[in-house]
Amino acid sequence: MTETAYDIAIIGGGVNGCGIARDAAGRGLSVYLCDKGDIGGATSSWSTKLFHGGLRYLEYYEFRLVREALIERETLIKAMPHISWPMRFVLPHHSGLRPRWLLRLGLFIYDNLGGRKILPATRTVDLAKGPLGAPLKPFLRSGFEYSDGWVQDSRLVVLNARDAERRGATIRPRTAAIRAERLDGLWHLHTEDAETGETETVHAKALVNAGGPWVAEILNTKIGLNTPDSVRLVRGSHIITEKLYDHDRAYIFQTSDGRVVFAIPFEEDFTLIGTTDRDHKASADTVGIEDDERDYLLALASEYFEKPVTAEDIVWTYSGVRPLYDDGASSATAATREYVLKVEDRGGEPPLLNVFGGKITTYRRLAEAAMVKLAPYFPEAKDAWTDGAAMPGGDFEHDGQPRLIRELMAAYSFLDERWARRLIRTYGTEARAVLGEARIVDDLGRHFGFNLTEAEVRWLMANEYAREASDVVWRRTKLGLRLSADEIGALDAFMREARASRAAAAE
Repeated sequence: MTETAYDIAIIGGGVNGCGIARDAAGRGLSVYLCDKGDIGGATSSWSTKLFHGGLRYLEYYEFRLVREALIERETLIKAMPHISWPMRFVLPHHSGLRPRWLLRLGLFIYDNLGGRKILPATRTVDLAKGPLGAPLKPFLRSGFEYSDGWVQDSRLVVLNARDAERRGATIRPRTAAIRAERLDGLWHLHTEDAETGETETVHAKALVNAGGPWVAEILNTKIGLNTPDSVRLVRGSHIITEKLYDHDRAYIFQTSDGRVVFAIPFEEDFTLIGTTDRDHKASADTVGIEDDERDYLLALASEYFEKPVTAEDIVWTYSGVRPLYDDGASSATAATREYVLKVEDRGGEPPLLNVFGGKITTYRRLAEAAMVKLAPYFPEAKDAWTDGAAMPGGDFEHDGQPRLIRELMAAYSFLDERWARRLIRTYGTEARAVLGEARIVDDLGRHFGFNLTEAEVRWLMANEYAREASDVVWRRTKLGLRLSADEIGALDAFMREARASRAAAAE
């Protein structure tokens, strides 16, 4: 058993935990973060993958949340232009649902509430003519087109963790928090490595509980504090189909139950449809789409698309559990997306910060707010700094992807445009580090399927905490949509052998 002292220890390696770790490390504080699974391996990997203000939240008068999120869209797109970019959304007018004037008013507010600078404004579109209306049913003759942002959510989390580590943080994926207690003026956090069983005791001046769906469980069973605060687990499920249309716009469809569902171009050859809003009564460790959720999404998509979308079109599904602060709302849809931060210090004892709720678009602002809560305990901490700070690989202009793709193809003549585009949209300016000194394709080593090579896998293992095939094909990339089960199995075997070789060399 080893013992180490830090300023802040964080339980939870999702977007909130990694965002707080990055912010705190950049302020000069020593940080330890652990997660029982992969970095970003739970809720933060299974979102609808949007940097958006949340147009429908205006109907619930969540103006502060929407404004904060709208401002953040552009801040985040500029900081990580390799994994996020502007996206245009088409909102068809459905005469049986919200009236046209209400949609236009909501979009006017949406355009002007957040200080939009780089994103284009809303415009009216004629769906009876042109490609935007071509995939839709003929009764949908008009609508609006507005802006939001797209993000590769699981990569966002990993990049936050990497940047935190680059600034001095200790990041421990697959390390479970067993127990936390206050002793001798410090937090004692006891952890166990999920693979080796090795235990560690971490001493810290402050403890952050960013456990997401497990935040209340951690508070009550790992820390031993009973609290009236709780989270409402809301499941969001998505289906991925073969590509349903040829243009690059997303659709936002209204539903008769007052919700909205998106249909979004996904990984070039697919369409993402989601999400549902369903209270999740089971364990957060067991999450998956249910048959009625699948049928709901298929029926909703078929209500708008001219060609019916059927179960045979589905190539993959995923579900995540949103840990919303339980505000007593009557439905999962109406539950607040606001984050709630609460400090418990028992009259001068080492502080515990509990993080409830939040949404991926406002994670950076949540991290800043968390540091404000912790500021009285760390007067030596530097000022806020993350606004405008580029993520690893994101040190280029927000519209610079095409240039980087051309330059990468020029530097590595064996790349075609599709391969180069995937690398830039995954690694940005670090794509050259992934490819290294390769001059011909064989220099990249073994090929595992599609354009995934040994060089890329080894880079992910060395730099992005990847330990098994699922980390690579479903979180660091989405190449699980391209690779067969046998290819994924071969990749997993290779990664096990590589880990074993590394462990043997270290002994």
